[in-house]
Amino acid sequence: MQDGHVRALTFDLYETGAIVRYIDDAFPGCKLQPADTKARAKVNQIVGILEAYAYRTLVWDIYVERVVSARGGRPADEHRIAAALPHAAVCLTELTRLSDDQGFLVGGSVTLADLYAAPIFACFMQTPEATSLMDGCEKLIYWWQRFATRDSMLRTQP
Repeated sequence: MQDGHVRALTFDLYETGAIVRYIDDAFPGCKLQPADTKARAKVNQIVGILEAYAYRTLVWDIYVERVVSARGGRPADEHRIAAALPHAAVCLTELTRLSDDQGFLVGGSVTLADLYAAPIFACFMQTPEATSLMDGCEKLIYWWQRFATRDSMLRTQP
């Protein structure tokens, strides 16, 4: 303390993963990372898949090409979409395998896995490709149907 004032400790932090985990650990409220180490590892595994593979494939290669291009009056890059489909199928299959049946991707409450997946699925599910790619991904379909109707999701619709 200096002159009766508390000096705030600040530091620079970047990268989404570091920021969200810091906020979750540093502030009170609903925790977004499970206390159970195996569940936490599964959340981190899903987040890793979403960051490294699913985001690019489902959003940029499929959603942007199919939906955003059409809105802008540009033709979709059909080759890019076709090349993305096998990668998207692997991502969706693996996310389905890793998710559980407790209402959220991991466990019975919202985790970082849900919050990373939600904006990706909000985009991807607008594409016609989502229908066939989600075939056989019942756990993901069930999760998305429930998560998409959450008040927080409805309030963030563009």
